[in-house]
This record gives sequence, C-alpha cells and structure tokens, in this order.
Amino acid sequence: MALPLAPASWSGLSLAVGLALADALDPAVAGQPARVGLKWPNDLLLHSPDAPGLGRKLGGILIETVQVGSQRVAVVGVGLNLRPLPADESSLSWGQASVHELHAGITAPQALARVARPLLQALVDFERDGFAPLQACYAPRDVLAGQPVTTTLASLPQGVADGVDRDGTLWLRLPDGSRQPVASGEVSLRPQAGTGGTAC
Repeated sequence: MALPLAPASWSGLSLAVGLALADALDPAVAGQPARVGLKWPNDLLLHSPDAPGLGRKLGGILIETVQVGSQRVAVVGVGLNLRPLPADESSLSWGQASVHELHAGITAPQALARVARPLLQALVDFERDGFAPLQACYAPRDVLAGQPVTTTLASLPQGVADGVDRDGTLWLRLPDGSRQPVASGEVSLRPQAGTGGTAC
C-alpha cells in the first residue's frame, strides 16, 4: 500500500500501522492485558505467559519512500508469521510466533481479510490526523516502556524507554533523570543483557 505524504509527516506511520494490525489481530478487552505488543518502531510481538522476555516476533513493518512523478510516496509493507509452529515446547525459545496462536486454523486469505480494512482505515486516518490521536492507544501495547535499552547512537548509548511522543518519537530516560528523544530510523533498540528481555 502507498500513501502520499510530505516527508515531515512520516513520523509515527510505522507505529500507526502496527497499532492497526495489533488491534485487528488482538482486539482490546477491558481488564485483560494485550497479547500482541508493539516494539518501537516496527515489530509486533506475541506475549506468552509461559515464555520469558518481551514476547516473540509475530510480524514486522517496512516503510520506504519512492518518487512518483512530482510526489513522494510512502510504501507500506507488512509481514506476518502465518505458518503454524511445531507443537514441541522448544518452539517457544526460537523467538518466533504465529498468528495461529491467536486464531487457530486461520488461512492467509482469512488473515488478509482480518487486517486489510483496519489497515486501510488507519492509513486514511493517519494521512488526516497523524499519530497524535493514537498516542494513548499505543501505550498499553508498548513493550519497551520502562525497559533498559541500548542504541547505536554514540551520543545516546543507553537509557530506559519512556514512551512515545505525539509524533511517534521514542523517549529515553537517562541516568541523570533527563529525557532525550530518539527518531525512527536512527537507532537499533535491544533490551540490555541481564534484564530478561529477548532481542528482536
């Protein structure tokens, strides 16, 4: 799918897409924690009570921009793990999850039918409103919130993930208590060794 956007408007798009997918696959239920979490900026993780860490990777989002005539267009790609995993318990340690764990027996056409309309609506809404209206909805699925993380930025090597801003920017809280923003595409985030998290 493609969306015509000004470069300044792309921030938060992968988060909006991830949230639409998560809500379609794992609708929110009052009083129950979400099973599908979002790892900034572009991964969907499935939480399993019997598996440690932030969750196993259920899917991912790739957004690229291309020139179409005089217009710059954001091209949105989505990948979801559909093939059922082996039944043996060791599959939990692979770091991979399957949509079958949420919807047993689902086929690829059925999965597409489940996510296509919400995803298209999310793109329409994002083009009009940006990420800001989704900030509060993203928070309950934010698996990095409160987690010690490392980055590839020499000037900002590590901190504690502290939520996302209205434009989808990730905030890190530093040891001195200050907060620093991290823009999508500038870092690779992974839980620090020894925190119990699983790198994705």
